[in-house]
Order: sequence, then structure tokens, then C-alpha cells
Amino acid sequence: MGAGAVGCYYGAMLARAGHALTLIARPEHVAAISGRGLVFQARGMTETLPVTATAEPSGVAGADVVLFCVKSGDTEAAGREIAPHLAAHATILSLQNGVDNAQRLQQILGRPVIPTAVYVAAEMAGPGHVRHHGRGELVIGPGEASAAIAEAFGQAGIRTQISDDVIAALWTKLIVNCAYNALSAIPQLPYGRMIAVDGVRASMADIVAECLAVAKACDIAAPGDILDTVLGLAAGMPDQFSSTAHDLARGKPSEIDHLNGYVVRTGERLGIPTPANRLLTVIVKLMEERTSA
Repeated sequence: MGAGAVGCYYGAMLARAGHALTLIARPEHVAAISGRGLVFQARGMTETLPVTATAEPSGVAGADVVLFCVKSGDTEAAGREIAPHLAAHATILSLQNGVDNAQRLQQILGRPVIPTAVYVAAEMAGPGHVRHHGRGELVIGPGEASAAIAEAFGQAGIRTQISDDVIAALWTKLIVNCAYNALSAIPQLPYGRMIAVDGVRASMADIVAECLAVAKACDIAAPGDILDTVLGLAAGMPDQFSSTAHDLARGKPSEIDHLNGYVVRTGERLGIPTPANRLLTVIVKLMEERTSA
């Protein structure tokens, strides 16, 4: 559900392994996929996969597993759209940025949703065309079907770990996103060029420190080497633009309210100042306002 870059990447991997699946996507992607198949580009190869695609939320009907991949701001609306069509036995996984989507979706659906931390670099290179840049592993929370899902995904080449502390994994990813997404989006620079600019590393350290203070107040134990992880990420993905950069470039709403903005709101509630995250949130929202005018 919400087959953009993330949904199409995992859909492609599952389709290659022979699983029957349906991609619920925007009309332009549905038209391209229905006409010629899903184009999957990765590791120097390109192949076209025959998969079912629809723009209708009713596409979830009968599914054993639903990968919920919509933007964080669309969680409630998309949840209400699929709710009448979900099979009683369906397992729902939230493959979304941010830390509270599974909880928000669970409230809408009135049934369990498994939080999932996603580590993949992918983009839509055109209608029905997904391009994979690296990684692809998942960390999923425990559930009745988690073991079977992890096994099936592993057989499809999707390394999947089950964790009782998946929320900590989501927070770790949130911290990385807070350090990179807006800083890549505002100047429209890839990670390698961005981090080479004087002062960026120090600014990232400020952003991470604020995130860690908020996480600690929420009783979340972030890895002790998280700053090293953040600062080292650009070397492994020098040509990568953040998802927020792609959103701003295309004139689309970003997920900033669920990244740096989430840290700001949580910090306000807990009495923890977050000026670096607040400034990035405001700048991105100003840029969104400019493109929507």
C-alpha cells in the first residue's frame, strides 16, 4: 500500500522470488506497470517484472501480508481507505519513516500493526521504474506471523531481523534522518558534497545531540556510537539525495513534521530545547510553502 520507491523495491524483490503481489500506487505508476511491468534496476542490471498494480485501496483484499509504505502524513487517511478491505487474517507491517506510524495506524484500524525499520536507498526513476542504490534490510517487531514473514523475505533476498526493541531501531533511523534529510534537501546536494561543506559536521553533531536528549527522556536507548554512524554514512552513499530532497525537488509535501518536527514537538512536551531541529523544520516548511504557491 503506497508503492513508491520503498514499496516498489520490496515488491520487486518479492516478485522475483515468485510471490503473488499487488502494488497499490499512483495512477501514473499503475498505468506504466500495467502496460509493460515493473522496471527494476539494481546492481548493474535491469529487468521488467510482471506484477499486478492498481490505484484502488481495495487492492489489499485477500492479502496475507500488507506492507504499508505511504508517507507519514498520509497514515490516517490511507489507513481508513484500506480498513474495509483487509482480510481478518492479514498481517500489517508499517514500512515508514518516523517512530509513531505503526501506533497511529493501529488506532485507525483497531488491530495490531507491526512497526518496521527500513534500511534501503531507492528512488522512482520514472513511472513504474524503481532504481535501487543500496542496502535493503528490515527490522520488524514481534508478532504471530513475524517468523514466517522473516523467513519468506529472507528467501527473497530481503535480510529481515525480528527485534523486541524495534522502536529503538526506528529512533536510531530517525536520528540519522534528522541529520541528513533537511541538510540534503535545502541545498539540493547529495550526501558526499553536503558533508564536505565547512560546518556541516558540527551542525550534524548539534542535531544528533538534541535527538539523543529527547530519546533519553523517552527511555529510548540509542547506540553509543550513533554520531560516528551518522558522520560515516555519507562515505558509503556519496551520491544519495535524501527523500526530503526528492520531495522538495518535485514540489511535494515532505515528511519533515515526522522527522525533525517530531523531535521538536516531543522536546517541547518534555521541556527539552531543540533549536537546531526546529530551524531545519522551519526552513523546509518555508520551502514547501514557496513551491505550493
